[in-house]
Amino acid sequence: MTRVGSRTSAIILAAGSSTRMGAAKQLLRLDGRPLLQHVLDNVRASDVREIIVVLGASAEVIRGEINARNARVVLNENYREGMGTSLKAGLSAVHSEAEAALIILADQPFVRPETLNRLITEHVRSKAQIVIPLYRGFRGNPVLLDRAVFPEVMALGGDIGCRAIFGDHLAGIVKVSVDDVGILLDIDRKSDFEALRSAGDRAKREKALLETADLQRRQGRAAPEAQRELVIVGRDAVAVALAKLAHVLHFTVTIVDPFVSIVELPEADCVLHTLDFTLLARNLDRHVVVASHGACDEEAIEQAIRANSVYVALVANRKRGEDVIRALRMRGITEEELNNVRLPAGLEIGADTPEEIALSIMAEIVFERQKRKPEIQARRPKGLQQ
Repeated sequence: MTRVGSRTSAIILAAGSSTRMGAAKQLLRLDGRPLLQHVLDNVRASDVREIIVVLGASAEVIRGEINARNARVVLNENYREGMGTSLKAGLSAVHSEAEAALIILADQPFVRPETLNRLITEHVRSKAQIVIPLYRGFRGNPVLLDRAVFPEVMALGGDIGCRAIFGDHLAGIVKVSVDDVGILLDIDRKSDFEALRSAGDRAKREKALLETADLQRRQGRAAPEAQRELVIVGRDAVAVALAKLAHVLHFTVTIVDPFVSIVELPEADCVLHTLDFTLLARNLDRHVVVASHGACDEEAIEQAIRANSVYVALVANRKRGEDVIRALRMRGITEEELNNVRLPAGLEIGADTPEEIALSIMAEIVFERQKRKPEIQARRPKGLQQ
């Protein structure tokens, strides 16, 4: 597919075996069309120069069920080795005159053509090496890669995505805010698909996934300025375990995530669907744990530091943590502030399971609070001092 004036290709990664779905995820039908067809049609409506579809598992069956007109199908015979092989196959097929490529996931059928065009326009404007979309402060997909980084991505092996190179190109990354929740919506489990299918049309699906208000509060405990508070960014198993432990320890619990609801996590006192700490009430005893799996690590930690949080920690491996620290340093965060970021989060107790990791983090928070107890007591309004 060629469009005059466009020098950006689109690579749709659709080679996975969908073992968790029990069937070819690419062919699950939504509104009478396979998921992969939704993705193809959205890409066709954008300004990309060419479309490359990378197939692997069930390739012949998938090819027979989709309308791949104006798209080039590439077979990744090594798909069992992971995403890295599909990236290599797709990038190898990109037109020699292309200046960039959008890396598009086959299980994200709701990304709008306008969003793809927004990323292309930003690349043309900025000449960035990597362009990443943000929705309400949370990173999503697809990402756009400049041709300059193709060789590094093609050198990746195994089940490794292009995010693996981001840490080496911090100065070359541009993040673009888009009004498209589709960049965060992937269909990774059968329950995800059933929830989306039962929600009706696109507008109803978005409404079902996002509350109309950015900030919701439960009726319950008040949260005075010196009330102990835990803000958790993310909603993985560690985040859930943290919320439960913090609730037992009488912390006010705030969850920051675009999709989580209070019904889903009743231990939360507050749910923030936008990554914006200025929407939170002022608190002199705020602790922040970031468990976003890279969706907004740097942004969340920076906001936590700017909000004068007394404890900031990141749940991540050492390599990811070092990349985050370097990115924050480039944003102007001082060494003194960075030295106060706990990485990895929690006390060293040999924690392995999500519950054990959560326990190690809460133990560290309690330990740090005990050291600051005189200061905390002095800050408490009269009548609340313990």
